[in-house]
Amino acid sequence: MKHFDWNAGAPLRPAVLEHLQRAFADQLGNPSSVHGLGRAARRLLEDARRRAAAALGVGPKELIFTSSGSAAAALALRGAFFARKDRSRSTVVVSAIEHPSVLEAAKVLTAHGATLRVVQPRPDGVVDAAAFEQALDASVAVASLMWANNETGVLQPVEAVAERCERLGVIFHTDAVQAVGRVPVSLRAVHAPLLSFSSHKLGGPAGVGFLICAPSVQLEPLVPGHQEGGRQAGTPNVALLGAAALALELCVAELGALEAAAARRDAFERAVLASISGVEITGGTAPRLPTTSNLRFDGLAADALLMALDLEGFAVSTGAACASGSVAPSHVLTAMGLSAEQARSALRVSFGLQTPAEALSALAGALTIAVQRARAVR
Repeated sequence: MKHFDWNAGAPLRPAVLEHLQRAFADQLGNPSSVHGLGRAARRLLEDARRRAAAALGVGPKELIFTSSGSAAAALALRGAFFARKDRSRSTVVVSAIEHPSVLEAAKVLTAHGATLRVVQPRPDGVVDAAAFEQALDASVAVASLMWANNETGVLQPVEAVAERCERLGVIFHTDAVQAVGRVPVSLRAVHAPLLSFSSHKLGGPAGVGFLICAPSVQLEPLVPGHQEGGRQAGTPNVALLGAAALALELCVAELGALEAAAARRDAFERAVLASISGVEITGGTAPRLPTTSNLRFDGLAADALLMALDLEGFAVSTGAACASGSVAPSHVLTAMGLSAEQARSALRVSFGLQTPAEALSALAGALTIAVQRARAVR
């Protein structure tokens, strides 16, 4: 199977698989135990934390391990809201194109007295920084804007929004699940006190999330316990965490390939546009991840194209993996002003920085045939 659904999950890296095999064979102890096996596991756990933190340029104490990117985002929003010192701040601001994990976490807070404000994107998929800033005032406790959208790949103005939040005393979170390892992510350039991402988007194991939490931010744990500095309960899976740290290091080391990957994406899109009529690139005029294309096919249902490509050995997506099986059109695309029919015609192609041009060319050819066949039987 030729994998073009990296935004849902990147293939496990060979070096990461080798690490996991060695780690599980070592029968690691519980890092909270005081005996030798426990102390050895604690050393490995803290080594993974140190390496992962160093890859992002933060201190080890700022990094919290969670069970997923969704769990990290929920801990960021709900934990910061419940731990806020100024109870007069009861508003939460998010964009309409956030991942469902962020949107659902924000909705949960409304049951605890929060007022929710949702900022709409422009038609190009960018949430305008000025529009987001207009939603901010002294009543806002927490705000969240993703770094890069999981469906369109469109990059968001997190630097400007983070700066405005800092000036107003608003705790800012950014969901960087799609950004880490695909574009440079610097918390020195973007002053985000809360940043979440996930291992399995990096070629690491599923079941590991990361939350960067600045020392200035207090979090109320979703599940009380002593682990992770009292912020995230549960016995850590030391083998998975070490593998996740390795995947992060490998991804950061590959960032020099960004321009070449963007060139391959552009060449793929040109090939599709040249061979297929009635195609639109969603968010194509905005800054995007170099590894994501969202293509809309006039008059066709994207799920039929997905199945046709699957039969030919190509794995693509019609949107967020968390929404697979849903009959509702993409909330991201409809927020951008597209109709339900247009949203259902969108196919997402996502790949890695090292995916060769030949693979993308083969996908363009298979997609051309699939569209021709679909239109012939309409």
